[in-house]
Amino acid sequence: MASEQTPQDVTRRRVIYIPGYDPFHPRRYRELYRKESAAQAEISGYRISQHATKGQGPFAWGVQSEVGGAQTEAQIEVLLWSDIVKASMNPSIPATYAMLVRTAWTYIASGALFRLMRLRKGPVIAALYPIVFLLGQLLLACALGYAAVRLGGWALLQLPVPVHLGVTAALLGIILFLSVGWAVLHWFRKRDNKFFAYYLMHDYSYSARHKGANPPELEARIAEFRARVEEALASDVDEVLVVGHSSGAHIGISVLADLMRSGWTQGEGPRLGFLTLGHVVPMVSFLPKADRLRADLHDLCQWDQITWVDVTAPGDGCAFALCDPVSVTGVAPENGKRWPLVFSAAFTQTLSPERWNEIKRRFFRLHFQYLCAFDRPRDYDYFLITAGPLSLASRYAERVPSKSRIETPASRYTSRAA
Repeated sequence: MASEQTPQDVTRRRVIYIPGYDPFHPRRYRELYRKESAAQAEISGYRISQHATKGQGPFAWGVQSEVGGAQTEAQIEVLLWSDIVKASMNPSIPATYAMLVRTAWTYIASGALFRLMRLRKGPVIAALYPIVFLLGQLLLACALGYAAVRLGGWALLQLPVPVHLGVTAALLGIILFLSVGWAVLHWFRKRDNKFFAYYLMHDYSYSARHKGANPPELEARIAEFRARVEEALASDVDEVLVVGHSSGAHIGISVLADLMRSGWTQGEGPRLGFLTLGHVVPMVSFLPKADRLRADLHDLCQWDQITWVDVTAPGDGCAFALCDPVSVTGVAPENGKRWPLVFSAAFTQTLSPERWNEIKRRFFRLHFQYLCAFDRPRDYDYFLITAGPLSLASRYAERVPSKSRIETPASRYTSRAA
């Protein structure tokens, strides 16, 4: 239960949420927040409510909370790049298989795949899954196409005239093989909302296409995101909290590194917090041309104007759990770094055995657990962080990093943008 006398250093907050590689409308995040915040408030004994806001950004909503008598208002805004994601997911079936070959070659030839496996096998298996599954689809399509040709050949042999001989029969066989094979591949493509093979293939391909460098459209969007953060920092709030989930974590790193290099300082303005959840930073920072991201990691980890907290969990097979993104990339300054504070959401301990057994095999659901309610919460509560009375800096001022975090440099490439 919440304390009767809850300390408070935030009464008004702006939360800027950067989603991962997600083609869906941001109302998904609003509805998830509404549902899960209500569940967490009931479990933890505080009050929280949500309301619509207008004219406050592309997609935003308001939140009010009362924790132990401390009342807080927050505005949560989702920064959109789903249009970029959708555009990258439009390729045809043949183009997707070309992506598969190019992406696999990029990670294998650069040595990134084998170095990533030294960190965590879970996210590497997640990365290999679409390759294996798509190749399996192709083999099945070829097998069924071949079976159809054999069956068609047998049927031709039963005809009273020898049309089974010559060019006509060969042409019919090719047409039958391609038709059946294409029908199988198209069947899987239409049902990818159950298999996620195309979705994940496009996700990994998007980073690998430029070998870790940001494509121009993403660089332009990062500049827009930075402008939104600057606007929030100029508003009358106590804290601006940037949240980056999954691929949104490395986008947020670049956004805030650009802000840092612009010379922004807190002064009399709001505190700046940065929360990264379920990051997959090494999937990009280990690639040969990720100089920009590596420079951003190197610079941001030293900034004294920010509080950066990184939360992952070994139960999340899609994230590089407890891997310090700065250190494992090999770009930590020689004189030491300030950030991030790395600790685990410890799903097996913060979820009851019943709840854990219910979702532990739902890998994509687990990747979003950071944004959901915990029925045995400890010191990680997404809704208190985003809508509660304490700033990120105050909430984790005494928090020590997880002892089992991984900080050993593993990337072959450590070059940084000038």
